[in-house]
Amino acid sequence: MSEAMIQADGLVKIYKTKQTEVLALQGLDLTVEAGELTALIGNSGSGKSTFLNMIGGLDRPSAGSLTVCGKNLFKMSEKELVEYKRDTVGFVWQNNGRNLLPYLSALENVMLPMHLSDKRKKKEKALELLERVGMETKKNSKMSTMSGGEQQRVAIAIALANSPGLLLADEPTGSVDTRTADVIFDIFTELNKAGQTILIVTHDVALSKKVKRVVAIRDGKISSERILKEKYADRLKEITVDWRNEDTQEEYVIIDKAGRVQIPREILDKMNLRDNKVKLEYQDDKVIIGAPEEI
Repeated sequence: MSEAMIQADGLVKIYKTKQTEVLALQGLDLTVEAGELTALIGNSGSGKSTFLNMIGGLDRPSAGSLTVCGKNLFKMSEKELVEYKRDTVGFVWQNNGRNLLPYLSALENVMLPMHLSDKRKKKEKALELLERVGMETKKNSKMSTMSGGEQQRVAIAIALANSPGLLLADEPTGSVDTRTADVIFDIFTELNKAGQTILIVTHDVALSKKVKRVVAIRDGKISSERILKEKYADRLKEITVDWRNEDTQEEYVIIDKAGRVQIPREILDKMNLRDNKVKLEYQDDKVIIGAPEEI
């Protein structure tokens, strides 16, 4: 069995102000195995960014448990949390300004977060990482001379500087064109093939349809998962596939530990329910959910 990289159980996050409380996560359960490339999707306010920030050690849960790479984030001291953010997770942000220092070269940016004591070893590793993301020829270039896509590729190299067990990417293709987005996704795919565990938050429809596992969050809980159909698994770079419009994945509704499911809104709308009651039947190995009969 593969080891779980992320194990979230009954995760709850409440944000409080003097006037109100916001329940961002409502008992979220999720397991991500080591070596997976997983995409996280959901509407604004669904809780996906809150969850990503928790995994990254930038926010604390209100209840439940969260273990990443064998480390319990609920029980960490502030010192342990700093070490965790430095060594266990790497972050790639949509806003390059959070990853890059504009007055340094690409090589200097990648070397900066490394905690190796030997400068020669830092340089060797930084050059290796720039080569992995296809930016070795720009090693001496300042960030201000690079395109958004080039900056994002350097940002990926920076996130890998301390060999994190988990790479987190928050809308990594959100500010680049389609062609550049494909290049960035190809980098993530190659990193994943080499064993890197990656969790991506994205609104990019074409990108999410290429990922083998897509987890959807709605109202602070996992609502469904989409799994890439086998016939598409080896065709990620084929230009003949229309990733935005083809039905490349099988979708599954998720049953939580209390036996509950979230029915997609478009299905509920088609059912024309009068209230929140439905009829549930089990027939021929199928669960049938229907509108109540008239009484």
